[in-house]
Amino acid sequence: MSESSIQFHKIWIEQCAATEDIRKSFGLADALHYLIGEKLFSFVQASEQDSDFTAELPTFVLEIRRIFSPREIGTFLVVLERTKFLVQLEPEPDLDDLDDDPDDDPWLDNPVSGAKELLRFARIRQLLQE
Repeated sequence: MSESSIQFHKIWIEQCAATEDIRKSFGLADALHYLIGEKLFSFVQASEQDSDFTAELPTFVLEIRRIFSPREIGTFLVVLERTKFLVQLEPEPDLDDLDDDPDDDPWLDNPVSGAKELLRFARIRQLLQE
């Protein structure tokens, strides 16, 4: 890779800088969602396939921990876990709607992908709270 070509594994630097502006303009929740909920998840997924991303991951995580306090990160991870990864208890079945298709639940579409995403979340939680 030449010096003039884009180094995609270094994109986290620009994303962290953008997070500072997002936090000022839109607030803490949007900044956390952007950097951790979107960018870090994508980066970790890329690191599973590309050693350049793997090598950059610890530095990216350190920068996230500089930008956000442990309390901010911890609170965000709890909210993310509750809203994205924990399945709500099903209400009692409505006997009038027995013809509903059980395959309508989005998490049933691809349980393998769901499991991978949950494992990725566990890895991210561990990285951010070490």
